[in-house]
Amino acid sequence: MPQPDISANDADFHADPYAFYARLRAAGPVHHVEVSAAEYAAPTLLVVGYEEARRALSHPGLSKDWNSSGVLPGVAATVANSNMLETDPPQHTRLRRLVAREFTTRRVQAMRPRVQQITDELLDAMAARPQRTADLIKALAFPLPMTVIGELLGVPDLDRERFSYWSKEVLAPTSLAPSTTAHQKLGDYLAELVEAKAKAPGEDLLSALIRTRDEDGDALSSKELIGMAFLLLIAGHETTVNLISNGTRALLAHPDQLAALRADYDGLLDGAVEEMLRYDGPVQNTTYRYAREDMELGGTAIPAGATVLVSLAGADRDPERYENPEAFDIRRAPQGHLAFGHGLHFCIGAPLARMEGRIAIRGLLERFPDLAEDPAGGPPTWIGGSLIRGVTRLPVRW
Repeated sequence: MPQPDISANDADFHADPYAFYARLRAAGPVHHVEVSAAEYAAPTLLVVGYEEARRALSHPGLSKDWNSSGVLPGVAATVANSNMLETDPPQHTRLRRLVAREFTTRRVQAMRPRVQQITDELLDAMAARPQRTADLIKALAFPLPMTVIGELLGVPDLDRERFSYWSKEVLAPTSLAPSTTAHQKLGDYLAELVEAKAKAPGEDLLSALIRTRDEDGDALSSKELIGMAFLLLIAGHETTVNLISNGTRALLAHPDQLAALRADYDGLLDGAVEEMLRYDGPVQNTTYRYAREDMELGGTAIPAGATVLVSLAGADRDPERYENPEAFDIRRAPQGHLAFGHGLHFCIGAPLARMEGRIAIRGLLERFPDLAEDPAGGPPTWIGGSLIRGVTRLPVRW
Protein backbone atom coordinates (compact mmCIF):
# COMPACT_ATOMS: atom_id res chain seq x y z
CA MET A 1 0.00 0.00 0.00
CA PRO A 2 1.51 3.39 -0.94
CA GLN A 3 2.07 5.51 2.14
CA PRO A 4 1.08 9.20 2.03
CA ASP A 5 3.29 11.77 3.64
CA ILE A 6 1.41 12.48 6.89
CA SER A 7 3.40 15.67 7.49
CA ALA A 8 2.21 17.24 4.21
CA ASN A 9 -0.99 19.23 3.99
CA ASP A 10 -2.92 16.74 1.85
CA ALA A 11 -6.55 17.89 1.65
CA ASP A 12 -8.04 14.40 1.40
CA PHE A 13 -6.03 13.18 4.37
CA HIS A 14 -7.09 16.12 6.54
CA ALA A 15 -10.75 15.76 5.59
CA ASP A 16 -10.82 12.09 6.66
CA PRO A 17 -7.64 10.76 8.27
CA TYR A 18 -9.68 8.00 9.91
CA ALA A 19 -10.16 6.16 6.61
CA PHE A 20 -6.37 6.17 6.15
CA TYR A 21 -5.78 4.86 9.67
CA ALA A 22 -8.45 2.17 9.18
CA ARG A 23 -6.74 0.90 6.02
CA LEU A 24 -3.42 0.76 7.82
CA ARG A 25 -4.89 -0.91 10.89
CA ALA A 26 -6.52 -3.61 8.75
CA ALA A 27 -3.04 -4.56 7.55
CA GLY A 28 -1.40 -4.38 10.98
CA PRO A 29 -1.03 -2.18 14.07
CA VAL A 30 2.38 -0.58 13.26
CA HIS A 31 3.60 0.81 9.92
CA HIS A 32 6.44 2.71 8.31
CA VAL A 33 5.29 6.10 7.04
CA GLU A 34 6.83 9.01 5.21
CA VAL A 35 7.58 12.31 6.89
CA SER A 36 8.83 15.03 4.56
CA ALA A 37 10.19 17.32 7.26
CA ALA A 38 13.88 17.34 6.41
CA GLU A 39 15.19 16.94 9.95
CA TYR A 40 13.84 13.40 10.35
CA ALA A 41 16.36 11.23 8.54
CA ALA A 42 15.64 8.16 10.69
CA PRO A 43 12.79 5.78 9.81
CA THR A 44 9.41 6.80 11.22
CA LEU A 45 6.81 4.31 12.38
CA LEU A 46 3.14 5.01 13.04
CA VAL A 47 1.21 3.03 15.66
CA VAL A 48 -2.52 2.73 14.85
CA GLY A 49 -3.64 -0.25 16.97
CA TYR A 50 -5.17 0.46 20.39
CA GLU A 51 -3.25 -2.08 22.49
CA GLU A 52 0.02 -1.28 20.71
CA ALA A 53 -0.61 2.44 21.24
CA ARG A 54 -1.09 1.96 24.99
CA ARG A 55 2.11 -0.06 25.09
CA ALA A 56 4.06 2.55 23.13
CA LEU A 57 2.77 5.42 25.28
CA SER A 58 4.19 3.78 28.40
CA HIS A 59 7.18 1.93 26.92
CA PRO A 60 10.46 2.76 28.74
CA GLY A 61 12.42 2.05 25.56
CA LEU A 62 10.78 5.01 23.79
CA SER A 63 12.23 8.37 24.79
CA LYS A 64 10.61 11.82 24.61
CA ASP A 65 13.89 13.65 25.19
CA TRP A 66 14.80 14.60 21.60
CA ASN A 67 17.49 17.02 22.70
CA SER A 68 19.56 14.32 24.41
CA SER A 69 18.75 11.63 21.85
CA GLY A 70 20.67 13.37 19.06
CA VAL A 71 17.94 12.63 16.48
CA LEU A 72 17.63 16.29 15.49
CA PRO A 73 21.24 17.42 15.08
CA GLY A 74 20.27 20.57 13.19
CA VAL A 75 17.76 21.86 15.73
CA ALA A 76 18.81 23.68 18.90
CA ALA A 77 16.64 23.45 22.01
CA THR A 78 15.21 26.69 23.40
CA VAL A 79 14.30 27.53 26.97
CA ALA A 80 10.67 26.67 26.11
CA ASN A 81 11.72 23.04 25.59
CA SER A 82 12.52 22.64 29.29
CA ASN A 83 9.16 21.07 30.03
CA MET A 84 8.03 17.66 31.21
CA LEU A 85 6.55 16.60 27.85
CA GLU A 86 10.07 16.61 26.40
CA THR A 87 11.84 14.78 29.22
CA ASP A 88 12.17 11.22 30.51
CA PRO A 89 12.48 9.86 34.06
CA PRO A 90 13.98 10.74 36.42
CA GLN A 91 13.77 14.36 35.24
CA HIS A 92 10.17 13.97 34.11
CA THR A 93 9.24 12.43 37.47
CA ARG A 94 10.79 15.36 39.30
CA LEU A 95 9.10 18.03 37.14
CA ARG A 96 5.68 16.41 37.26
CA ARG A 97 5.85 15.98 41.02
CA LEU A 98 6.62 19.67 41.53
CA VAL A 99 3.86 20.81 39.16
CA ALA A 100 1.29 18.38 40.60
CA ARG A 101 1.79 19.91 44.04
CA GLU A 102 0.09 23.09 42.80
CA PHE A 103 -1.97 22.09 39.74
CA THR A 104 -4.44 20.22 41.93
CA THR A 105 -8.03 19.04 41.53
CA ARG A 106 -9.02 21.58 44.18
CA ARG A 107 -7.48 24.45 42.18
CA VAL A 108 -9.26 23.30 39.01
CA GLN A 109 -12.63 22.86 40.72
CA ALA A 110 -12.33 26.29 42.31
CA MET A 111 -12.29 27.73 38.79
CA ARG A 112 -15.70 26.27 37.85
CA PRO A 113 -17.76 29.41 38.65
CA ARG A 114 -15.32 31.56 36.68
CA VAL A 115 -15.37 29.17 33.70
CA GLN A 116 -19.17 29.33 33.77
CA GLN A 117 -19.09 33.14 33.94
CA ILE A 118 -16.68 33.45 31.01
CA THR A 119 -18.79 31.03 28.97
CA ASP A 120 -22.00 32.95 29.74
CA GLU A 121 -20.41 36.25 28.74
CA LEU A 122 -19.17 34.82 25.43
CA LEU A 123 -22.58 33.31 24.69
CA ASP A 124 -24.24 36.64 25.56
CA ALA A 125 -22.02 38.32 22.97
CA MET A 126 -22.95 35.67 20.40
CA ALA A 127 -26.67 36.05 21.11
CA ALA A 128 -26.42 39.81 20.63
CA ARG A 129 -25.22 39.44 17.03
CA PRO A 130 -28.07 40.71 14.80
CA GLN A 131 -27.05 38.50 11.88
CA ARG A 132 -27.46 35.37 14.06
CA THR A 133 -24.27 33.85 12.67
CA ALA A 134 -20.74 33.52 14.04
CA ASP A 135 -17.47 31.69 13.70
CA LEU A 136 -17.79 29.47 16.77
CA ILE A 137 -14.02 29.24 17.17
CA LYS A 138 -13.56 33.01 17.36
CA ALA A 139 -16.72 33.51 19.41
CA LEU A 140 -16.34 30.71 21.97
CA ALA A 141 -13.95 27.82 21.37
CA PHE A 142 -10.78 29.96 21.31
CA PRO A 143 -11.47 32.78 23.81
CA LEU A 144 -12.84 30.52 26.55
CA PRO A 145 -9.76 28.30 27.13
CA MET A 146 -7.45 31.18 26.29
CA THR A 147 -9.01 33.32 29.02
CA VAL A 148 -9.15 30.43 31.48
CA ILE A 149 -5.53 29.36 31.10
CA GLY A 150 -4.39 32.99 31.08
CA GLU A 151 -6.16 33.69 34.37
CA LEU A 152 -5.02 30.37 35.86
CA LEU A 153 -1.40 31.25 35.16
CA GLY A 154 -1.92 34.86 36.16
CA VAL A 155 -1.73 36.41 32.68
CA PRO A 156 -5.18 37.94 32.16
CA ASP A 157 -3.80 40.45 29.66
CA LEU A 158 -2.05 37.87 27.47
CA ASP A 159 -1.52 39.21 23.95
CA ARG A 160 -3.93 36.80 22.27
CA GLU A 161 -3.11 37.70 18.69
CA ARG A 162 0.63 37.18 19.09
CA PHE A 163 0.17 34.12 21.28
CA SER A 164 -2.25 32.55 18.81
CA TYR A 165 0.29 32.95 16.02
CA TRP A 166 3.15 31.50 18.08
CA SER A 167 1.01 28.61 19.26
CA LYS A 168 -0.06 27.66 15.74
CA GLU A 169 3.53 27.82 14.51
CA VAL A 170 4.59 25.48 17.31
CA LEU A 171 1.79 22.94 16.75
CA ALA A 172 1.11 23.26 13.00
CA PRO A 173 4.08 25.00 11.34
CA THR A 174 3.41 26.74 8.05
CA SER A 175 6.76 25.49 6.74
CA LEU A 176 8.20 21.98 6.65
CA ALA A 177 11.69 23.40 7.28
CA PRO A 178 12.70 22.98 10.94
CA SER A 179 12.43 26.21 12.90
CA THR A 180 12.48 27.18 16.56
CA THR A 181 11.56 30.83 15.99
CA ALA A 182 8.10 30.54 17.55
CA HIS A 183 9.52 28.58 20.50
CA GLN A 184 12.16 31.28 20.98
CA LYS A 185 9.76 34.22 20.80
CA LEU A 186 7.27 32.62 23.15
CA GLY A 187 10.10 31.60 25.47
CA ASP A 188 11.37 35.21 25.59
CA TYR A 189 7.86 36.44 26.37
CA LEU A 190 7.43 33.89 29.17
CA ALA A 191 10.89 34.66 30.60
CA GLU A 192 9.75 38.25 31.13
CA LEU A 193 6.53 36.99 32.69
CA VAL A 194 8.31 34.64 35.12
CA GLU A 195 10.66 37.44 36.15
CA ALA A 196 7.72 39.76 36.79
CA LYS A 197 5.87 37.11 38.80
CA ALA A 198 8.94 36.43 40.92
CA LYS A 199 9.08 40.12 41.84
CA ALA A 200 5.33 40.52 42.41
CA PRO A 201 3.70 37.12 43.04
CA GLY A 202 -0.04 36.61 43.20
CA GLU A 203 -2.41 33.74 43.96
CA ASP A 204 -2.17 32.28 40.45
CA LEU A 205 -0.65 28.95 39.41
CA LEU A 206 2.57 30.43 38.01
CA SER A 207 3.26 32.30 41.25
CA ALA A 208 2.55 29.10 43.17
CA LEU A 209 4.99 27.17 40.97
CA ILE A 210 7.66 29.78 41.66
CA ARG A 211 7.12 29.37 45.42
CA THR A 212 6.70 25.61 45.62
CA ARG A 213 9.31 23.37 47.24
CA ASP A 214 9.17 19.65 47.86
CA GLU A 215 10.18 17.85 51.05
CA ASP A 216 13.84 17.98 50.04
CA GLY A 217 13.72 21.67 49.21
CA ASP A 218 13.78 21.04 45.44
CA ALA A 219 12.18 23.72 43.25
CA LEU A 220 11.71 24.54 39.60
CA SER A 221 14.55 26.57 38.11
CA SER A 222 13.83 29.72 36.11
CA LYS A 223 14.39 27.76 32.90
CA GLU A 224 12.03 25.02 34.03
CA LEU A 225 9.38 27.55 35.04
CA ILE A 226 9.49 29.03 31.55
CA GLY A 227 9.22 25.55 30.03
CA MET A 228 6.26 24.65 32.23
CA ALA A 229 4.47 27.92 31.47
CA PHE A 230 5.05 27.21 27.77
CA LEU A 231 3.60 23.70 28.04
CA LEU A 232 0.59 24.72 30.13
CA LEU A 233 -0.26 27.62 27.85
CA ILE A 234 0.10 25.70 24.60
CA ALA A 235 -1.48 22.45 25.75
CA GLY A 236 -3.95 24.18 28.04
CA HIS A 237 -5.70 26.11 25.33
CA GLU A 238 -5.17 24.51 21.90
CA THR A 239 -6.53 21.09 22.86
CA THR A 240 -9.63 22.58 24.50
CA VAL A 241 -10.32 24.80 21.47
CA ASN A 242 -10.57 21.67 19.35
CA LEU A 243 -12.43 19.61 21.94
CA ILE A 244 -15.20 22.24 21.84
CA SER A 245 -15.20 22.74 18.07
CA ASN A 246 -14.79 19.07 17.09
CA GLY A 247 -17.43 18.06 19.63
CA THR A 248 -19.88 20.63 18.30
CA ARG A 249 -19.26 19.49 14.71
CA ALA A 250 -19.90 15.87 15.72
CA LEU A 251 -23.18 16.73 17.44
CA LEU A 252 -24.43 18.86 14.54
CA ALA A 253 -23.57 16.07 12.10
CA HIS A 254 -25.56 13.53 14.19
CA PRO A 255 -29.00 15.05 14.92
CA ASP A 256 -30.23 11.98 16.79
CA GLN A 257 -27.32 12.20 19.24
CA LEU A 258 -27.82 15.94 19.60
CA ALA A 259 -31.52 15.47 20.38
CA ALA A 260 -30.73 12.79 22.96
CA LEU A 261 -28.23 15.06 24.70
CA ARG A 262 -30.62 18.02 24.73
CA ALA A 263 -33.22 15.78 26.39
CA ASP A 264 -30.94 14.62 29.21
CA TYR A 265 -27.92 16.82 29.93
CA ASP A 266 -27.53 15.55 33.47
CA GLY A 267 -27.50 11.92 32.41
CA LEU A 268 -25.57 12.11 29.14
CA LEU A 269 -23.28 15.16 29.11
CA ASP A 270 -20.25 13.61 30.80
CA GLY A 271 -20.35 10.55 28.54
CA ALA A 272 -20.98 12.72 25.49
CA VAL A 273 -17.77 14.69 26.11
CA GLU A 274 -15.82 11.44 26.49
CA GLU A 275 -17.27 10.19 23.19
CA MET A 276 -16.32 13.48 21.52
CA LEU A 277 -12.77 12.92 22.72
CA ARG A 278 -12.72 9.34 21.43
CA TYR A 279 -14.52 9.96 18.13
CA ASP A 280 -12.70 13.08 16.94
CA GLY A 281 -10.27 14.16 19.63
CA PRO A 282 -8.13 17.31 19.50
CA VAL A 283 -4.77 15.51 19.26
CA GLN A 284 -4.52 13.30 16.20
CA ASN A 285 -0.99 11.96 16.68
CA THR A 286 1.39 12.38 19.58
CA THR A 287 4.67 14.21 19.44
CA TYR A 288 7.64 12.02 18.51
CA ARG A 289 9.17 9.28 20.57
CA TYR A 290 12.64 7.87 19.87
CA ALA A 291 13.73 4.25 20.17
CA ARG A 292 16.64 3.96 22.60
CA GLU A 293 17.42 0.45 21.38
CA ASP A 294 16.26 -2.17 18.92
CA MET A 295 12.77 -3.23 19.91
CA GLU A 296 9.56 -4.77 18.60
CA LEU A 297 6.02 -3.46 18.69
CA GLY A 298 2.98 -5.14 17.19
CA GLY A 299 5.14 -7.62 15.32
CA THR A 300 7.16 -4.83 13.67
CA ALA A 301 10.87 -4.37 14.29
CA ILE A 302 11.80 -0.87 15.42
CA PRO A 303 15.53 -0.13 15.08
CA ALA A 304 17.39 1.96 17.62
CA GLY A 305 17.20 5.63 16.66
CA ALA A 306 13.88 5.30 14.82
CA THR A 307 11.14 7.84 15.49
CA VAL A 308 7.73 6.61 16.58
CA LEU A 309 4.39 8.39 16.29
CA VAL A 310 1.40 7.09 18.20
CA SER A 311 -1.88 7.76 16.41
CA LEU A 312 -4.43 8.53 19.10
CA ALA A 313 -7.00 9.01 16.33
CA GLY A 314 -6.22 5.59 14.87
CA ALA A 315 -6.13 3.80 18.22
CA ASP A 316 -9.42 5.26 19.44
CA ARG A 317 -11.25 3.83 16.43
CA ASP A 318 -9.78 0.36 16.68
CA PRO A 319 -12.60 -2.21 16.32
CA GLU A 320 -10.62 -4.55 18.57
CA ARG A 321 -11.28 -2.04 21.39
CA TYR A 322 -14.62 -0.44 20.49
CA GLU A 323 -17.67 -1.97 18.86
CA ASN A 324 -18.68 -0.07 15.70
CA PRO A 325 -15.95 2.54 16.33
CA GLU A 326 -16.86 4.70 13.33
CA ALA A 327 -20.24 5.51 14.92
CA PHE A 328 -20.65 8.57 17.14
CA ASP A 329 -22.64 7.30 20.11
CA ILE A 330 -22.90 9.45 23.24
CA ARG A 331 -24.35 6.48 25.19
CA ARG A 332 -21.20 4.46 24.50
CA ALA A 333 -18.86 3.62 27.37
CA PRO A 334 -15.63 5.03 25.88
CA GLN A 335 -13.57 4.54 29.03
CA GLY A 336 -9.93 4.00 28.28
CA HIS A 337 -9.81 6.27 25.24
CA LEU A 338 -6.39 7.73 24.56
CA ALA A 339 -7.33 11.32 23.72
CA PHE A 340 -5.35 12.57 26.74
CA GLY A 341 -2.57 10.03 26.28
CA HIS A 342 -1.59 7.23 28.65
CA GLY A 343 1.20 6.45 31.07
CA LEU A 344 3.78 8.91 32.38
CA HIS A 345 2.80 11.66 29.97
CA PHE A 346 -0.98 11.49 30.53
CA CYS A 347 -2.26 15.05 30.21
CA ILE A 348 -2.06 16.78 33.58
CA GLY A 349 -4.68 19.28 32.41
CA ALA A 350 -7.33 16.69 31.51
CA PRO A 351 -9.69 17.61 34.40
CA LEU A 352 -9.63 21.28 33.36
CA ALA A 353 -10.23 20.46 29.68
CA ARG A 354 -13.13 18.18 30.58
CA MET A 355 -14.72 20.83 32.78
CA GLU A 356 -14.42 23.53 30.12
CA GLY A 357 -15.78 21.18 27.46
CA ARG A 358 -18.82 20.23 29.52
CA ILE A 359 -19.65 23.82 30.47
CA ALA A 360 -19.12 25.18 26.95
CA ILE A 361 -21.09 22.46 25.13
CA ARG A 362 -24.04 22.57 27.51
CA GLY A 363 -24.14 26.36 27.57
CA LEU A 364 -23.99 26.57 23.78
CA LEU A 365 -26.78 24.06 23.21
CA GLU A 366 -29.03 25.51 25.90
CA ARG A 367 -28.61 29.06 24.64
CA PHE A 368 -29.14 28.20 20.95
CA PRO A 369 -31.79 25.47 20.52
CA ASP A 370 -31.65 25.71 16.71
CA LEU A 371 -27.86 25.87 16.36
CA ALA A 372 -26.62 24.57 12.98
CA GLU A 373 -23.57 24.82 10.78
CA ASP A 374 -23.84 27.80 8.44
CA PRO A 375 -23.79 26.55 4.83
CA ALA A 376 -22.80 30.03 3.68
CA GLY A 377 -19.53 29.65 5.57
CA GLY A 378 -17.97 27.46 2.88
CA PRO A 379 -16.06 24.18 3.20
CA PRO A 380 -13.93 23.52 6.29
CA THR A 381 -10.29 24.55 6.41
CA TRP A 382 -8.31 22.03 8.41
CA ILE A 383 -5.43 22.75 10.75
CA GLY A 384 -2.21 21.73 8.99
CA GLY A 385 0.09 18.91 10.00
CA SER A 386 -0.79 15.66 11.70
CA LEU A 387 -0.52 16.67 15.36
CA ILE A 388 -3.70 18.68 15.99
CA ARG A 389 -7.10 17.63 14.66
CA GLY A 390 -9.55 20.45 13.98
CA VAL A 391 -10.73 23.25 11.75
CA THR A 392 -9.55 26.85 11.64
CA ARG A 393 -13.13 28.16 11.33
CA LEU A 394 -16.55 26.83 12.32
CA PRO A 395 -19.33 29.03 10.89
CA VAL A 396 -22.64 28.48 12.71
CA ARG A 397 -26.11 30.04 12.62
CA TRP A 398 -29.11 30.03 14.93
